[in-house]
Amino acid sequence: MLGFDLQTLISNLIPNLIIMVIALTVHEFAHAATANYFGDDLPRQTGRLTLNPLAHLDPVGSLVFIIAGFGWAKPVQVTPWVLQRRSPAALMWVSLAGPFSNLILAILGAVPFRIGLISVNSITSEGTLGILPSLPYFMFLFVVTNMLLAFFNLIPLAPLDGEKIADYFLPPNLARILDQIRPFSVLILMAIVFLLPRLGIDIFGPVYSITYLLIGW
Repeated sequence: MLGFDLQTLISNLIPNLIIMVIALTVHEFAHAATANYFGDDLPRQTGRLTLNPLAHLDPVGSLVFIIAGFGWAKPVQVTPWVLQRRSPAALMWVSLAGPFSNLILAILGAVPFRIGLISVNSITSEGTLGILPSLPYFMFLFVVTNMLLAFFNLIPLAPLDGEKIADYFLPPNLARILDQIRPFSVLILMAIVFLLPRLGIDIFGPVYSITYLLIGW
């Protein structure tokens, strides 16, 4: 039984680790590259304009991601006044770049399913090969994890990207509500992640529906 549990643990850790490195690194690089495009040199100066995972990964956030399937990287520092000087929408685009990059990764991960290189029927029938995940299972995890990251980061609560995106589009009276609840954002996020599923509310159901649509399942 111990051997089986260890094998199961390793077979889950390996794909989560690989996916974490790719998804979080590309996410943060997208923030940095977009800020740099709008004339903000701070991401470049702080070494974030790179696809080197070591520049982006947070040790605690990475560990949580590997174990629980969600986590965080080190946020990219930007200079809001520089971005605002270039364009009133610049900070919104910088924020949107992260989730959008994960959406692009999810679409790219779905391509092998769509063109017939990988069969969706083999996702469940070939879950693991020894201690390693099968290719169909790994690619499914890749797509669904990136979709989850894109969806979760669009929630309009600090420190998620969705707050800055919502702040740009909302009228001033509603934007002030975001300012008022900012001190409680982490508690609200914890309730969303841990409490609502225990109440039978499937907050990520739409994510899986989109994932199945992407891969043609």
